[in-house]
Amino acid sequence: MINKLKMLTAVGITSAFLLAGCGSDEAGSSTETPENDSKEIFKVGATQITEHPSLDAAFEGFKKALADEGLEVEYDVQSAQGDPNNNGPIAQKFVGDGVDLIFANSTPSAQSALNATRDIPIVFTSVTDPIGAELVKSFENTEGNVTGTVDNHPEAIPNTVEFLAEHFEGKTVGLIYNAGEQNSVAQIDIARQAGEKAGLEFVEATVSTTAEVKQAAESLIGKAELFYVLTDNTVVSGLDAVIMVANENNIPLFVGELDSVAKGGFAAFGFNYEDIGYEAGLMAAQILKGEKQPSELPVQYPQNLKLVINKKAAEEMNIEMKEEWDSLAEYIE
Repeated sequence: MINKLKMLTAVGITSAFLLAGCGSDEAGSSTETPENDSKEIFKVGATQITEHPSLDAAFEGFKKALADEGLEVEYDVQSAQGDPNNNGPIAQKFVGDGVDLIFANSTPSAQSALNATRDIPIVFTSVTDPIGAELVKSFENTEGNVTGTVDNHPEAIPNTVEFLAEHFEGKTVGLIYNAGEQNSVAQIDIARQAGEKAGLEFVEATVSTTAEVKQAAESLIGKAELFYVLTDNTVVSGLDAVIMVANENNIPLFVGELDSVAKGGFAAFGFNYEDIGYEAGLMAAQILKGEKQPSELPVQYPQNLKLVINKKAAEEMNIEMKEEWDSLAEYIE
């Protein structure tokens, strides 16, 4: 079922057809020697909804895992550039090209890939709710050509909400998200449920594009005492605008993943996206080697969860650091 190409001559990085000028090719190796003339090369189509640090880190982890497993891979890398309408043509291109496997980096990317093919193996990551997104029927039994790793540790949002309630006087939390992203809607529902138990009130501002993020953040000034940005691809892509509004108005900004903390968010219960990308890559390696089918590989949660606080961001947002946080969190400057 896997299409195995034979390497006949020395090749460099090959270029793929670009979709609307937003794609590129990467090869697993740029040089060949007589020793590996007969080594199999696998073609992997990598589709990503947009570029931002977390998704980019996940892709790097994915590539590293395949390299560590000793596989030669030629990547056709395509970005939808934040436009969901581009996801379908990208997936259809991969099917037409007969790739050996599709790596879908985000919920919209994975949904479009599954809509395009039930034959080519699909491995996803950076997906929050694969069951709600109708990618799999359950984590244990995927029953199809798709599996992967999620970016939603079951304790991340409840832990964040609990931390907000216990350590901050403000009880009104502003949420900014794209209501068109299924993964974001799923997270908002979890936050609402946790907030009711913790005695927090949420006010919401929705966006459709990254260009709307700054205005959405500004609309919450005077309404929200705290900001919380979950792992929403649209908002994370425009996070600089939220950080600016938070800094100018002394509003603590909690985020959904560690790359956003490094960028200037105050704190997050999170994990490294490179790790979930790496785990997805190990799954892909088993599939490409013919050792497993996607239906034989259960969907995986992130393995590690930790609280990280950005001290510089705390200063920018006029947040008073507490000694009790020393035993709870890791700090970055």
